[in-house]
Order: sequence, then C-alpha cells, then structure tokens
Amino acid sequence: QVPLVESGGGLVQAGGSLKLSCAASRRAFSMNAMGWFRQAPGKEREFLAVVTRSGVRTYDADCADSVKDRFTIYVDNAQNTVYLQMNTLNAADSGVDYCAADPSVRALRLGARAAFWGQGTQVTVSS
Repeated sequence: QVPLVESGGGLVQAGGSLKLSCAASRRAFSMNAMGWFRQAPGKEREFLAVVTRSGVRTYDADCADSVKDRFTIYVDNAQNTVYLQMNTLNAADSGVDYCAADPSVRALRLGARAAFWGQGTQVTVSS
C-alpha cells in the first residue's frame, strides 16, 4: 500500500473552494503528526497545516498564520484520511500540495523531515 495518497486538487476560480484528501496506510496513519505543505513555482516548500494525534484522539489542529482564516485541517479516523478544506482561494494558493506524516509534530511543522510524503496534488487558482 502506498503510504500517502493525495486527491482533490484541480482548477478553481479565485474565491472558490477545494477539499484535499490524504488517504493514509496503517503505518502512515500511526504517525503522531500529519500535515499539508505547498510547493509553489520558484518558492520553497511552505507549511500549511498540521494535526497532532494519537490513535483516535486529536490533540491539536493548526494552520499557518497566512491561511488560518481560510483553511481547516481535520481527520476522519474511520477512513484513515486527513482533509484540508480550503476556502476563499486566490492565485497565491496555486502550487502542488503534499501530504506528510512524521512521529514528531515539531519536525513535520518545520518541514525538515517527514517519515512519509505523498506524491502531491496540483492546485491551480485562476484570477
């Protein structure tokens, strides 16, 4: 089984919404931290959101300051899936979004390490 598989990206107009899904294997879903990152053209990988969890418990869910008012990360334990609801999208949100998982929430949030990375899903926002 592929550890992490993203879906839900696509082309939307500015002001629209997308819901990204990250379907995780049992091993990947056992990680304490799961999150989302964006790779925009010509820019470094950017942290978007992270959820801290253990088993069926979610201890914290947090988004980057730049998207806190518009994005929400949440977990469906029954489906072993992490979602990122993105609202009020603008052109700056365009890029390839990646799901990641790691035992350390701090390491994952910094973007320096992840035990598992997905293949990415393209998000394109037209103006």
